[in-house]
Amino acid sequence: MRLFRHGAVGSERAGALDRNGVRRDLSLLVPDITPEWLSPDKLGALAAIDLEKLPVVSDGARLGAPVAGIRQFIAIGLNYRKHAAEAGMQIPNDPVVFNKAITCIHGPNDDLRWPQGSEKMDWEVELAFVVGTKAQSVGREAALGHIAGYCLANDVSEREWQANRSGQWVKGKSFDTFGPLGPWLVTADEIPDPQAIPLTLSVNGAVRQKSGTNDMIFTVAEILSHLSQFMTLLPGDVVVTGTPEGVGAGMKPPQFLKRGDVIELDGGILGSQRQTVV
Repeated sequence: MRLFRHGAVGSERAGALDRNGVRRDLSLLVPDITPEWLSPDKLGALAAIDLEKLPVVSDGARLGAPVAGIRQFIAIGLNYRKHAAEAGMQIPNDPVVFNKAITCIHGPNDDLRWPQGSEKMDWEVELAFVVGTKAQSVGREAALGHIAGYCLANDVSEREWQANRSGQWVKGKSFDTFGPLGPWLVTADEIPDPQAIPLTLSVNGAVRQKSGTNDMIFTVAEILSHLSQFMTLLPGDVVVTGTPEGVGAGMKPPQFLKRGDVIELDGGILGSQRQTVV
């Protein structure tokens, strides 16, 4: 099932794609896609709905992030072998963990706001997963069972704040609009192997990143298991899992975003995003 949220910022309503890919409005039955709707039982109830009897959502409707009420926005750094190489950094022994502020969460096609004075605004296409059931000290073999679904993400970054402000990555990752998610939350039953998802990102039509989750150092199962050893993951928590090679900071010479640039992302089954820097 592919769930989404549609409507103006702060007034989004629940939706789902029917079997023909038509956007349908779920709001008469489900007001919003919130953490309590991510349990296996609730997702099963949603899957049983005859979507073709529900109202159509126009193709021009704005899409928000596919989950509301997110409590934690967690990120993994240096999780692709070739990206670690382009950054000139050693492959980590454990996942590199940092946070993005929940206030940076953004719709998949909303404009990206260029921070005043920024000279190093960068792009990062990523796979995100959304927790469906509480995860605490979970083993790798059981980890995927705690995931409600997956979505496409752009871990937008400001490298000056990330690297040169006392080394705290959260500073460069949390500006407003720096966390586009969606368009869909693809439920886990549709993605039996999250390590087989293609990821592509282009800037102004030029492909910058083209890889897949098979290049991850730590798999989705390993990431969730690792996080759950030292924090409790709750339904609705979002984890972005790292980016492939091809970021602006890794180019020679480095290239960064400027006002007017258009970023397009594609994640196969996860759908696509398009943002303009303003």
